[in-house]
Amino acid sequence: MVTEGDGTSRKRVVPRSFSFHWGGGQVVEEATFVSQYHEPTIQLLEYEDGSLSIRFCSYGHQGQFMRSPMMANEDDLSGLREALESCPRLHALLKRIVD
Repeated sequence: MVTEGDGTSRKRVVPRSFSFHWGGGQVVEEATFVSQYHEPTIQLLEYEDGSLSIRFCSYGHQGQFMRSPMMANEDDLSGLREALESCPRLHALLKRIVD
């Protein structure tokens, strides 16, 4: 779920399909929130063969996928951390990076 700055919410459907030239699958978890400039997003991608990937990306405030790397400033970190609380598999994988 995406929480707007005014407290309203917008939801992108999860799971939802994705397709890359090397394979496709489902976005099965998504941690995201609305920051001042964009919607920083961390996604858990599950490929058709069962393998997993983590994608760091962002969306514009109108919901369009941004084709640039995710940029998160210090103020964004608490929002992403809070969003990860509803994504247990993604949270566990990210913990493996720092533990």
